[in-house]
Amino acid sequence: MNSRLCLGTVQFGLDYGVNNQLGKPDKADVFQMLDIAADRGIKYIDTAAAYGNAEELLGEYIIKRGAYHKFEVISKLKPNLIDKCLNNKVITVENEIVKSLEKMNLDVLNGYLLHTPTDFYYSEVIEGLIRSKEKGLVKNIGVSIYEFSHAMDVVSSDCIDYIQVPYNIFDQRMDQEHFFETAKKNNIKVFSRSAFLQGLLLMDVNQLPLHLKHAKEYLLQYKGILVKYGMTKDEGAIVFSYNNTNFDYLVFGVDNQEQLIRDIAIIENNEIDKNYIKQIKETFSKIEESIIFPSLWAKE
Repeated sequence: MNSRLCLGTVQFGLDYGVNNQLGKPDKADVFQMLDIAADRGIKYIDTAAAYGNAEELLGEYIIKRGAYHKFEVISKLKPNLIDKCLNNKVITVENEIVKSLEKMNLDVLNGYLLHTPTDFYYSEVIEGLIRSKEKGLVKNIGVSIYEFSHAMDVVSSDCIDYIQVPYNIFDQRMDQEHFFETAKKNNIKVFSRSAFLQGLLLMDVNQLPLHLKHAKEYLLQYKGILVKYGMTKDEGAIVFSYNNTNFDYLVFGVDNQEQLIRDIAIIENNEIDKNYIKQIKETFSKIEESIIFPSLWAKE
């Protein structure tokens, strides 16, 4: 059982990732990947209203496979919806959850997260999440965050069940201060995402786009460490994130079936040299935001 794995679906609905050469997989490939995930013991699926037609594809899969209880599905509120919302925010949140349930042919979601972290600070939004949970539309409520300060605010609250945070070789911010300790104290499950940093950690340094040229030095350092320990780029990235057992779940996305099978195999053959983890942590403990925040890439 791959009980700590959560399959991300952003690639199912969007052309996603700086290293993605193939674009969106077709429906047959998506269904095959979901079959593989189920067969290999992956129970959790991460999706979002903002991931193109990913929710619709999941809904079609669930109908055609009769897979109503095969996965625990987590979805997210549309980004930036609340700031533009002129209607009752409590009802808006509930209505969006119902829309996602209808798209996916589900009666209840395992989790529903705020995709815009600052929505957490609207009391009406939290009320909408809590009310939806009380009505049985969703089992767990949470927030997907980017900034460390937002992460600490979320795990310090007493109403949140899930938090999803970025964590990878170049982005180790969650290891600092009391993040994990606070989350555990408040019984909040922590999901790690972006193990490959949207594909940047897998890229050939000679193929970096102009706005990411300043990542070349770090990628060369990473390559040197991989050579030392006899690892490939994908092995090095995924085992680093997976081996941080402070996280309850690892969210990972794939472009095709082969990647999915390989990523699962890497984790199942998880025999990692602790010196590798130690060297990665020491080498890349503080990387500039223009590299670790994909939202800043296009602005370079």
